[in-house]
Amino acid sequence: MNAQAIAQVLASGVLMGLMYALIAVGLSLIFGLMDVVNFAHGEFLMMGMYLTFGLAVGLHLDPLIGMPIVGAVLFMAGVLVYLLIVRHAMRAKANVGMVQIFSTFGLGTLMQGLAQYFFTPDYRQISNSWLANKTVEIGGVFLPQPQIAGAVVSLLAFGGLYLLMSRTDFGRALEATREDQGAVALVGIDRNRVFALGWGLGLAMVGVAGAMLANFYYIHPQVGGAFSGIAYVVVALGGFGSVFGALVGGVVVGLVEAMTTLVLPASLKTVGVYALYLLVVLLRPSGLFGRL
Repeated sequence: MNAQAIAQVLASGVLMGLMYALIAVGLSLIFGLMDVVNFAHGEFLMMGMYLTFGLAVGLHLDPLIGMPIVGAVLFMAGVLVYLLIVRHAMRAKANVGMVQIFSTFGLGTLMQGLAQYFFTPDYRQISNSWLANKTVEIGGVFLPQPQIAGAVVSLLAFGGLYLLMSRTDFGRALEATREDQGAVALVGIDRNRVFALGWGLGLAMVGVAGAMLANFYYIHPQVGGAFSGIAYVVVALGGFGSVFGALVGGVVVGLVEAMTTLVLPASLKTVGVYALYLLVVLLRPSGLFGRL
């Protein structure tokens, strides 16, 4: 194993880590806002990938062009999911936590079943995108352009999210609701409106992630399962509810996954990721930047 090979592995880990961060940040945002874990998160990623595929095949839109459309559709889906499902689950008179868990878990199961029924279990891919099969060489390290684009979009998305939360009235309302849900009603903030828009924003982020992931990953009804598992590790590492923690956690998880391939076969690369998860749970349950 020479230095160039190690650099290749580390660069690949950073690029995938930024994708993991983008996938996970919506999950962290929703939890930080409402203390609700969205167990259908992976299925919404799958939905974003199928929407991107449909736009590419039906309208000949490259994933980079279709990405804003997918994000907008997932934003509306998030608002509807909150209004039609989550809001009512939160009003349960008993076992509220379990009702919230099973409502989103049931939604995810339904979405996966519908995808399998309408699209079949076949694997699909977008093979004629602008970035397909293109690489950039930097000092002997080869970087696939789809992953580079995904990493750039991830950084831009985190930058936009930071500006939204720190420079706008909605962002300040979101932060205030995250801090104290009861007090915001006293100053005239509509908590349900903030929750609905927060769900929309969280799913818009995972929709953008799905559009970029469809550039270089196979699309099938079970695709969300593996990525949702990694997203939970990212959120646990970075800290439940921490947006910045999701960014840091994603990069760390990507690096750990990549470095695991140096000592184990590539088929076992997630072993390092889940070992990291166990360490976090045992040593620092609140994560790096969490407040649990």
